[in-house]
Amino acid sequence: MLLRTSLTSPFGRKTRMAAIQLGLMDRIRIENSDPTKDDDPIRRENPLGKIPALIPAGGKPVYDSRVILEYLDHLAGGGKILPVDFDARIHCLTMQALGDGIMDAAILIVYEARHRPEAIHHKPWLEYQRGKVERGLAAFAAAPPDPKTFNAGTIALACALGYIDWRKQVDWRALQPSLIGWLDAFSAAHPAFEATRPPV
Repeated sequence: MLLRTSLTSPFGRKTRMAAIQLGLMDRIRIENSDPTKDDDPIRRENPLGKIPALIPAGGKPVYDSRVILEYLDHLAGGGKILPVDFDARIHCLTMQALGDGIMDAAILIVYEARHRPEAIHHKPWLEYQRGKVERGLAAFAAAPPDPKTFNAGTIALACALGYIDWRKQVDWRALQPSLIGWLDAFSAAHPAFEATRPPV
């Protein structure tokens, strides 16, 4: 299988962490992708031009990260990172949606700085995105999942915290200090987190 992603993408990190944990990395070749380039193959394989995308051998491309996690879980036998029990599955998927939403907002903050001159940054829009990040983190801090659990929800939270640590969109460690211990415990329990840390 081919995984088109970037080593700096938090959504790509989700898929790589899952593949490591599920013992599937030896079946995956990673190819760097830059969706901003017109000639990048990602635009043919995912019409949205977004990473990551997984291309199974002889199969149709699978995207986005949420669907890739479903696919990898199925390959590993099912019920590994996505619970089979309905209530547990809905809870896990809701946590994943919250973590993904935090990452989406954090990425938009980065893109505003990267692609628009500072003179035309729209501060109310940036504050709107920061508000999503801060409310999302507060929700996790109010009801943190077990850091020893490795599932789609905890993966998304860990990747969100890791991405904000790296890009500094908000000072989450000051805002939600209880999540510092959570991330330390998650990282200690699951080596896939450190193994997928973005390059400096």
